[in-house]
Amino acid sequence: MTLSCPTGQHDKHDVYAAQCPCRGVLDLLANKWAALAIGAMEEGPQRFGELQRRLEGVSPKVLTSTLRKLEEAGFVDRTIYPAVPLHVEYALTDLGRSVAEPLAGLRSWVEDNLHRIASL
Repeated sequence: MTLSCPTGQHDKHDVYAAQCPCRGVLDLLANKWAALAIGAMEEGPQRFGELQRRLEGVSPKVLTSTLRKLEEAGFVDRTIYPAVPLHVEYALTDLGRSVAEPLAGLRSWVEDNLHRIASL
C-alpha cells in the first residue's frame, strides 16, 4: 500500500523503495530493544533503572541510545524532575501508544509460536 507523502517531499510512501524515509522508521521499530522498550512503557512512565531491569540483558549504553532514538522520532517523551538525585521518566507519546498495539501483537505471536520456529 502506498500513500501520497503529506510533506510533499516524496511522490508516495513505499517501504519497499530504497530512498523512502519509511525505511528508517521501520528499522527503528524492528529493533528488538526499541520494540521491548515500547512494550515496557505500555503500563505507564518508567524510570531508566526500571526499564533496564525489565529489559534483561540490555546495556546502559544501548538503552540510552534506543531511548534517544525513540524520543527523536516522537514515540517517547523524556521528563526531567528537578530533584536530588535527578529523576527522569520516559513515557509513550500518543504516537508511541499507537505503535505499541501492533508491536504487542508481534511480541505475543513470537511467544505463542516459538515452538514452531526452527532453531536460531
